[in-house]
Amino acid sequence: MINLELPKKLRASANQAHQVASQIFRPISRKYDLGEHEYPVELDTMAAMVEGLADSGTQKIGGAAGGREDDSETNSHATELLGNTNGGNMSALLNALETSWGDVGLMLSIPYQGLGNAAIAAVATDEQLKRFGKVWASMAITEPSFGSDSAAVTTTAVLDGDEWVLNGEKIFVTAGERSTHIVVWASVDRSLGRAAIKSFVVPRDAPGLSVARLEHKLGIKASDTAVLLLQDCRIPKDNILGSPEVNVEKGFAGVMQTFDNTRPLVAAMAVGVARAALEELRAVLKEAGIEPSYDIPANNQTAAAAEFLRMEADYEAAYLLSLRAAWMADNKKPNSLEASMSKAKAGRTGTDVTLKAVELAGTIGYSQRTLLEKWGRDSKILDIFEGTQQIQQLIVARRVLGKTSAELK
Repeated sequence: MINLELPKKLRASANQAHQVASQIFRPISRKYDLGEHEYPVELDTMAAMVEGLADSGTQKIGGAAGGREDDSETNSHATELLGNTNGGNMSALLNALETSWGDVGLMLSIPYQGLGNAAIAAVATDEQLKRFGKVWASMAITEPSFGSDSAAVTTTAVLDGDEWVLNGEKIFVTAGERSTHIVVWASVDRSLGRAAIKSFVVPRDAPGLSVARLEHKLGIKASDTAVLLLQDCRIPKDNILGSPEVNVEKGFAGVMQTFDNTRPLVAAMAVGVARAALEELRAVLKEAGIEPSYDIPANNQTAAAAEFLRMEADYEAAYLLSLRAAWMADNKKPNSLEASMSKAKAGRTGTDVTLKAVELAGTIGYSQRTLLEKWGRDSKILDIFEGTQQIQQLIVARRVLGKTSAELK
């Protein structure tokens, strides 16, 4: 029998995150949507709160925690350093869901809770965790020459004595201006293909690192999205995450492991936004005299009520798929397939639910009287970053059919 009830410890953490979303994020959500690139000063309070929770051993609010796939002594110690000894991935997922229910852009802007932190948690050594355990790390993968094909990285890293020298351009870096560190994907030898792609921790003040511009976006406007330039950027030799050795047979599975941690988190973000839209839509429908019933067949109800029930079912499916992916990570089970399934389902559900909610709410949904139209804009990125909808379906197909990336493109 599968018990779908959340443990008491996780319920308390999720409730704490929900209070943050309700009391801090929701009231300022519209303000920072209209004031794009304006730093949310309220998040400074969040930084102090997150640091206090981390020091006390409580799970992080934003969702940057993440565990390892194997159960080696080294990785057990590493997760202990991160405070991720019991249900860390599940806790991070629930916290991401709840804070995204408040505002996705603000959730992505919580200091010291960047997506790069998940990369550090996934592949860093014990010594690196001691150095980078409390940094605010964003993640820089995408370049002007590619989007979904992570293996097409052209940014280079050349070892020069005791330093790596990085050169390249990275685009769409979430929290790229505000974070204290950047996890940069670069190739140590382009002749060896994807196997030579490694991730590097680049401090904000590293010589040769600069912000070229901030993007103007459809949604998540509270979050800064930057274009970064690396021009003979120098970092210490030991800032390469994990092993510096190039294993052609293994490929770049090490850096790709990051996605097994982050994709369920992004799925949770989409689930959180979908839930927010469903709750708001239910209130709008109720005011119009429409209440979906669970005792009457959908085809015997109004079209709006039937649509609501359909979307609610999709929401539940996305939620459960996300929980499964996080549970597998916490229990040291390979979850690449499940991570992509949750991301594909939740990403599509998030956009479907939020945009349909705008439609069903009519003039109320399209105006700024509620946050429905904002959630419709915010949700689109959750179906794109950390691997697009199409890429997730391709990964799922490869896993299910037993095909390699060369056999099924």
